[in-house]
Amino acid sequence: MQNIQKIDFHIPELDSMKKYPENLYYIGNLDLLNKKKIGIIGSRHPSQYAINYTHQIANQLSQTNITIISGGAIGIDTIAHKASGNDNTIMISGTGLDIRYPSINKKLITEIEQKGLVLSQFPPNTPSLPRNFAIRNELIVALSDILIVSYADIKSGSMRSIEYALKMKKEIFVLPHRIGESEGTNKLLANGKAKAIYNINDFISQFKNSKIVENIKDDFLEYCKTNPTYNEAVTKYNEKVFEYELLGKIIIINGRINIF
Repeated sequence: MQNIQKIDFHIPELDSMKKYPENLYYIGNLDLLNKKKIGIIGSRHPSQYAINYTHQIANQLSQTNITIISGGAIGIDTIAHKASGNDNTIMISGTGLDIRYPSINKKLITEIEQKGLVLSQFPPNTPSLPRNFAIRNELIVALSDILIVSYADIKSGSMRSIEYALKMKKEIFVLPHRIGESEGTNKLLANGKAKAIYNINDFISQFKNSKIVENIKDDFLEYCKTNPTYNEAVTKYNEKVFEYELLGKIIIINGRINIF
């Protein structure tokens, strides 16, 4: 594990918090704090629709040189971190930085430590206590210029984050969902407290500092066009097979990979 250090300078964005953090620990690249930052959060159990569009939004925002902030949890957080690239994402931890939580994301967290930035208000050896994640959520919102909530039930940690965002007068964006899905974000829309992302290109265009790279060649998808066997693909590309299947970009039929 890389050295855990304390931030010894003032971060103006954090003045919007109820109380400025007494301590802030980090591993990684502090230069990311100087970039435009957008928070992307949501359920640990999102729909496939939310997964697909979260990936697309985070990836395209990152291509415009915007840093993505999230909380490292499974579900939407994981998709946001991975889609933005390990070198352009900030993870806010709800534990001490000597504890990579959740353990299922240990590899992802390690990669963010090496190329991106991991922050925590908690000293080493602080475990994953429920109250700590509300504190983490406030830090995510404070650092973010705007907040995107991809999927959220009414009673969820994401809705607590939205409370912080409303108090801090941060702009909130959500995906439009069907009735009965993501009822938390649908309620925000109904009450006029969030804006819906109806067209991703239009949404991304308002944040452009540089041109989005269109039609980037994806070597893995090009390979999948050859209809390889599942075993061949796993041998050559390992985790990409699982990731792209999860994102709905590929499907396994009769032991072979097909593109949607």
